[in-house]
This record gives sequence, C-alpha cells and structure tokens, in this order.
Amino acid sequence: MIEIIIFSILLFSGFGWFAYNVSKVRYNILLGRDVDRSGNAKDRWKTMLLVAFGQKKMFTKPIAAFLHLTLYVAFVITQIELIEIIADGVSGEHRVFRSALGGFYTFTISFIEILTLLAFIGTVAFLARRNLLKLPRFTMAELKGWPTRDANLILLMEIVLIVCIFTMNGADEAMQEESYGFLISSFVGATVFNGMPQDTLHVLESVGWWGHFLMVLTFMNYLPYSKHFHIFLAFPNTYYSNLEKKGKLSNMAAVTNEVKLMLDPSADPYATPVSDVSPSRFGAKDVTDLTWKNLLDAYTCTECGRCTSSCPANITGKKLSPRKIMMDTRDRLVEIGELKRKNGNDYEDGKSLIGDYITEEEIWACTSCNACVQECPINIDPLSIIIDLRRYLVMEESKMPTELTGMLTNIENNGAPWQFSPSDRLNWANED
Repeated sequence: MIEIIIFSILLFSGFGWFAYNVSKVRYNILLGRDVDRSGNAKDRWKTMLLVAFGQKKMFTKPIAAFLHLTLYVAFVITQIELIEIIADGVSGEHRVFRSALGGFYTFTISFIEILTLLAFIGTVAFLARRNLLKLPRFTMAELKGWPTRDANLILLMEIVLIVCIFTMNGADEAMQEESYGFLISSFVGATVFNGMPQDTLHVLESVGWWGHFLMVLTFMNYLPYSKHFHIFLAFPNTYYSNLEKKGKLSNMAAVTNEVKLMLDPSADPYATPVSDVSPSRFGAKDVTDLTWKNLLDAYTCTECGRCTSSCPANITGKKLSPRKIMMDTRDRLVEIGELKRKNGNDYEDGKSLIGDYITEEEIWACTSCNACVQECPINIDPLSIIIDLRRYLVMEESKMPTELTGMLTNIENNGAPWQFSPSDRLNWANED
C-alpha cells in the first residue's frame, strides 16, 4: 500500500509539473502576434503526417534518418509498456495485462525490446557522431556550452532508460520457473541474471521497474527546458506550416494598402478597410513583434544544424547561422516570458532580440534563398524572422548597408538598380 501511495504521488506530481511547464511554454508562444494558419485543413494534415509523423524530410541524409527513426519509433511504441507500468503501480499488480493478452502480450513486449535495442544502437551512434566524429555542424560556435551538454544529457538519459528496461525484464525472466518468452530479455535473463538468488533478482527487477518509471518522469519534465521538446511540438508545428510557395514573402497589409493608394490616385482610402491600418511596429524588434508561429518554430527547433550547413552565407564564411537565429529567438522568448509572468504583460526590460541577441551583420548576410526553410526536417522558417528584423531596421531605424542604400536610391530615381537614366537603357544595342 505504501508503494502504491508513493507511486501515485510521484505520478501525479510528475504529470502536474509537466503540465505547468507546458502552460508556461504556451504563454510564451502566445506573446507573439496573431497569424491565420487555420485554412487548408486537408493539406495541413497531409503535411503533418508526411513531415512530422513520416519524417519525410529526414531522409535527405539516409543514415542519420534511419538512426533517428529507430529512436522515434521506440519512443512511441515503448509507451505501451509505460501504460502497463502505470497500471501496475496504481493497482499493485504485476504485469496486469499479461493474463488478458496471452501470446499477444509476449509478442508486444518482444517487439518493444527489438525497438529498444535498435534505439540503443542509434543512441550510441548519435553520441559518437557528436563527441568522437565531431561532425562540423555539431561543433559550431552556437553549440558551445549548454546546447552540447543538453544533447549529450538526453542521449545518456535514453541509455539509462534502456538499461532499466532490460534489467526489469531480464531479472523478471530469471525469476520465473516458466519463461515469459520475451525475445531479448529471455536471453539476458539466462546469460546475465541466471543463478542469482531470488531476493537479488527481485531487487534488480524492482530497481529496473522503478528506474524505468522515474526516468520517464525525469525525461518528460526535462523536455520543456530542452531542444528535445520537438518530440511533441513537431506535430503542431508542421500542421501550421506556411503552405505558400517558398519564394513568397509576407507583406504588411497597412503598407500594401498605402502603396495601392499611391498607384491609384482615384481610389477612396476609406473604401479599403485593412485589418492593421495602424500597426504598433513595422517589422520586429523583439520576440513579441514576431508571430506566434515564429515563436512556435523557435521552441520546436532541434538544433540539428541542417539549415546552417546548407546556408550559402554561412558556407562562404559569413556570420549568419539560421540555427543560431532560432536558438537566440527561443532564449530571448524564455527570458522575456519569465519576466512578464512575474511583472505583468506590459513589463519591458530594455533589451531586444535585434541588437542584444542577433546582430545586424547576421541578418544582412542572408540572401533570402530559402535553403534553410527547405532543409529543416520539421518546416521551421528562420527566413521569416530575418525578414521581419530587417523590416524593422529599414522602416523604423532607417538602417541598411550602404550597398543597399545606393541600389534603393537608383530604383527610386531610375526605376532600376543601375545608376543611369531609363532613357539610356538601350544604348548598349547601338554600340559596335
């Protein structure tokens, strides 16, 4: 009875704390401006199923994709065993589903063990890729310190969880007069735990069982503080993907309306209602000027670096890293979100995303090619953040590189980027 009470307290406390942290993340995301992503439900479900559930874009790198798939499938399927652990813990029973499911139970646990073994191989491979092979995209400046420790810590947690699973099942197999027939644990029980006293086996089985349960709670409550929260957020993030063509940039309705009025002097300005006639800010200075989808992107970023490794600006030595843009956005959002929760929604700390986190040099290095958007496995859009930061600098601060100033002046005066009169454009055809 005492064990049931302890288990229940831990269970409800763990899920309660997780729910609290999820509510904080939700609060932070909703600090962003509204954007309508409600239409095209059929296309959105298709995108989510292919990209998040089916991991379609991962397979541009087949080896990494296969390793990630083993972890992903194991994470999903092993929750079946977690359900049984919860049922056992609350009821005080042992393998409560076994008698009801019979042979199917043995098949299910055996299948879970196969996936768990594959997940172990994938976890070791990912640790090696980061710490032994040191792939270039895992050794960039923005990953120094906490991001690298975060990635390694979650992989080590997975190894501990896997050890607990096989300790639990292997010791349990060794205790039984008639084997359960679990595909891997029957071998583990016979080779590792065979010959041990029953009391020792019972302790080991309990350690594995409690270890499994506690690691799941620890893992779950660690996720909101980690880049691995994408395990949950990848699904809504891909569902709310931007379904427009990648070359189409967003426009501010107020600005578009003014341009249309200038191009059509006969237009009645009062006959053209615009939803944001008086925007509070042109572009984005801080995270609260971005859309909620931009902020969801930031929380969903896996820090895999595929965006940065494909960015032509980064490849040629420029300071821009699309991954760093997303990481900086998330860091700033966590900071200002915490301050607003404590001091009220109107609180300002005098800092901003542009300047304090992201430099002007970074955003002006972007070529707007959309390579980062194309490469992201879960449809994150760093470019939209960069464009809004640029828009703020140009329209509110009148800041831009001198090369752009000259080009824009020529467009305004000559209708083209070149510094000569429109009447002289065809002079080249008259040359011998």
